[in-house]
Amino acid sequence: MSTIEVHYFAAARAAAGTALERVEAPGTLGELVGQLAAGHSGTTEAGMSLASVLERCSFLVDGARSELTASLDDAARVDVLPPFAGG
Repeated sequence: MSTIEVHYFAAARAAAGTALERVEAPGTLGELVGQLAAGHSGTTEAGMSLASVLERCSFLVDGARSELTASLDDAARVDVLPPFAGG
Protein backbone atom coordinates (compact mmCIF):
# COMPACT_ATOMS: atom_id res chain seq x y z
CA MET A 1 0.00 0.00 0.00
CA SER A 2 1.24 3.50 -0.78
CA THR A 3 0.97 6.72 1.17
CA ILE A 4 -1.31 9.52 0.02
CA GLU A 5 -1.49 13.18 1.12
CA VAL A 6 -4.91 14.39 2.22
CA HIS A 7 -5.38 18.17 2.15
CA TYR A 8 -8.36 19.52 4.12
CA PHE A 9 -9.98 22.89 3.49
CA ALA A 10 -12.39 25.09 5.49
CA ALA A 11 -14.83 23.07 7.66
CA ALA A 12 -13.07 19.80 6.82
CA ARG A 13 -9.81 21.25 8.16
CA ALA A 14 -11.56 22.40 11.34
CA ALA A 15 -13.15 19.00 11.96
CA ALA A 16 -9.97 17.06 11.14
CA GLY A 17 -7.86 19.37 13.30
CA THR A 18 -5.20 19.60 10.60
CA ALA A 19 -4.71 20.97 7.10
CA LEU A 20 -2.67 17.99 5.87
CA GLU A 21 -2.07 14.39 6.77
CA ARG A 22 -0.42 11.43 5.12
CA VAL A 23 -2.25 8.11 5.30
CA GLU A 24 -2.01 4.66 3.79
CA ALA A 25 -4.06 4.76 0.59
CA PRO A 26 -6.83 2.18 0.30
CA GLY A 27 -8.13 1.08 -3.10
CA THR A 28 -10.81 3.73 -3.69
CA LEU A 29 -11.69 7.27 -2.72
CA GLY A 30 -14.81 5.98 -0.95
CA GLU A 31 -12.72 3.69 1.22
CA LEU A 32 -10.43 6.60 2.05
CA VAL A 33 -13.38 8.81 3.01
CA GLY A 34 -14.67 6.08 5.36
CA GLN A 35 -11.20 5.67 6.86
CA LEU A 36 -10.88 9.42 7.44
CA ALA A 37 -14.36 9.69 8.97
CA ALA A 38 -13.61 6.88 11.41
CA GLY A 39 -10.18 8.21 12.30
CA HIS A 40 -11.13 11.68 13.57
CA SER A 41 -13.22 12.63 16.58
CA GLY A 42 -12.93 16.43 16.38
CA THR A 43 -15.69 18.81 15.34
CA THR A 44 -16.12 22.19 13.74
CA GLU A 45 -17.10 25.22 15.84
CA ALA A 46 -20.70 24.43 14.85
CA GLY A 47 -20.32 20.91 16.25
CA MET A 48 -20.14 18.99 12.96
CA SER A 49 -18.02 15.86 12.94
CA LEU A 50 -15.62 15.16 10.10
CA ALA A 51 -17.94 12.35 8.97
CA SER A 52 -20.80 14.87 8.62
CA VAL A 53 -18.61 17.34 6.76
CA LEU A 54 -17.31 14.64 4.39
CA GLU A 55 -20.89 13.80 3.33
CA ARG A 56 -21.13 17.29 1.82
CA CYS A 57 -17.68 17.51 0.26
CA SER A 58 -16.28 17.35 -3.24
CA PHE A 59 -12.98 15.58 -3.78
CA LEU A 60 -10.06 16.14 -6.12
CA VAL A 61 -7.67 13.27 -6.77
CA ASP A 62 -4.42 14.67 -8.13
CA GLY A 63 -6.30 17.80 -9.21
CA ALA A 64 -9.23 16.11 -10.97
CA ARG A 65 -12.77 16.08 -9.53
CA SER A 66 -13.49 12.49 -8.57
CA GLU A 67 -16.38 10.31 -7.46
CA LEU A 68 -16.16 7.96 -4.48
CA THR A 69 -15.66 5.01 -6.83
CA ALA A 70 -12.38 6.50 -8.14
CA SER A 71 -9.29 4.35 -7.81
CA LEU A 72 -6.42 5.68 -5.72
CA ASP A 73 -3.84 3.50 -7.48
CA ASP A 74 -0.82 5.72 -8.16
CA ALA A 75 -2.59 8.79 -6.66
CA ALA A 76 -0.46 11.17 -4.62
CA ARG A 77 -2.95 13.74 -3.31
CA VAL A 78 -6.60 14.09 -2.35
CA ASP A 79 -8.14 17.50 -1.70
CA VAL A 80 -11.22 17.59 0.55
CA LEU A 81 -13.43 20.54 -0.44
CA PRO A 82 -16.53 21.41 1.56
CA PRO A 83 -19.17 23.59 -0.12
CA PHE A 84 -18.05 27.21 -0.20
CA ALA A 85 -20.40 30.19 0.04
CA GLY A 86 -19.93 33.55 -1.58
CA GLY A 87 -18.01 34.72 -4.63
